[in-house]
Amino acid sequence: MFTGIVEGMGRVSQMLPQPPGKRLVVAIGPLSEGMTVGDSVAINGCCLTVVGVDGDQLSFDAGSETLSRTNLGELGPGSPVNIERSLRVNDRLGGHLVSGHIDGVGHLDERRDDKDWSFFWFRAPARLMRQMASKGSIAVDGVSLTLVDVEAERFSVALIPHTLTVTTLGRLRLGDVVNLETDILAKYVERQLEWALKK
Repeated sequence: MFTGIVEGMGRVSQMLPQPPGKRLVVAIGPLSEGMTVGDSVAINGCCLTVVGVDGDQLSFDAGSETLSRTNLGELGPGSPVNIERSLRVNDRLGGHLVSGHIDGVGHLDERRDDKDWSFFWFRAPARLMRQMASKGSIAVDGVSLTLVDVEAERFSVALIPHTLTVTTLGRLRLGDVVNLETDILAKYVERQLEWALKK
C-alpha cells in the first residue's frame, strides 16, 4: 500500500526489452538506501517489484498488461518519474490509501497557471468518472490529490506550488497521458450497488 505522498522524483536510466514486457532501470538517488530485491515501489503510481539493485539504480520488470494500461510504456531514458516506497505499518498516512494498481489512463485537457499555482482538468474514461466525487480523492501519476469539480468525462484538481515542484505534474503539457487510480472505497461502493441492483 501507498499514500500518494511522493517522496521524490527519479529518472529512467534504461528501458530494456524483456519480452513480452520491458525492464525499467530507474535512478532514485538517496531513496534507494535500504532497498532490496522484492521491495515494492510506486513508479508514477504503479506498484512494481524491485528485481535488481545497483547503487541508486533500481530495476523493475513491467509486463505487457502493465505497459498497455499505464503510461510506463511511453517512458524512455531521461524521463522523470514519481517515486514512493511502500508503507510500513508504523508510517503516517498523509494522503489517502493507494494500492498502486492503476485503473486506467487519462490525459491533461486544460491547464490554467496562476503565478506559482495551477488548475488542471483531466479527461478520463467514463467507467472511472463514476468512481469520482467532488472533494474525494484521486491519485494522478501516484500523487494524492483532492477532486475539485467532477463532470461526465473530466475532473479538475488544484495544485499548490510544492506539488508542482516536487512531482512530475508541474511538467505536464496538454495531451500528456497520466496514470489514474480512483479511491478504493469508491470501488467497493460501486460494486455493492451493482450487486444490489441485480437482486
